[in-house]
Amino acid sequence: MKKVKLPDTDSIQKLAEFWDTHDATDFQDQLEDVTTPVFDRKPSDESIRIPLKLREAKAVQRLAKVQGVTREELVRTWVLQKIAGS
Repeated sequence: MKKVKLPDTDSIQKLAEFWDTHDATDFQDQLEDVTTPVFDRKPSDESIRIPLKLREAKAVQRLAKVQGVTREELVRTWVLQKIAGS
C-alpha cells in the first residue's frame, strides 16, 4: 500500500480539502512543531478589535440573536447610529 504524503502547497483551499478527507494522526511522522504563526492574519485598516469581558460578549451575542443578526452586524449598527447622532 502506497503511503499518502502531506500536500506541498500554500493554498488554504487545497489544504482544507485535504484535511477534510484525512486524519492528522495518520501523518504524525511527517508533522513538525512550529513555533511561529504560519498564517498570520493582520487586521485590515477597516477592522477594529474591541476587547470585551466574557459576560459583555455573551450579552452582545444574546442581543444579536434576538434581533436575528450577527454580533458584528449589531455592533456595526450601534457604531453607525452613534456616528449619525454626533
